[in-house]
Amino acid sequence: MEKGAVTLAATLINIEQGRPNVEKAIMKLRLELATLRRVGVKTIKIIHGYGSSGEGGAIRLAARKFLHEQLEANKIKAFCPGENFGPFENSGRKMVTLAPSLRQDPDWGRQNDGITIVIL
Repeated sequence: MEKGAVTLAATLINIEQGRPNVEKAIMKLRLELATLRRVGVKTIKIIHGYGSSGEGGAIRLAARKFLHEQLEANKIKAFCPGENFGPFENSGRKMVTLAPSLRQDPDWGRQNDGITIVIL
């Protein structure tokens, strides 16, 4: 690894790339999660944006609704909105308890509204 390189604690899924509509973004999220589950990935960072363009807010809300449904269906173990992903929030602490490597994630403690962390 190069000096100063950042290692990612989670696999990235970028559902805002290309500025898709909500339906396409959620379809991508559904397919990516299913694929990553099959190959054994455990920690995922979803980049959905935070709504500055007007579309990202709708994608963020839809993604989190979808993840809540996945949690209730026992298809994921946990998820944490980026704004809660840090040491001062119960949900953030829960994530690093389940996957300690997440503490090394560059967004840990940064209150990033544009991401959500998922544990499969």
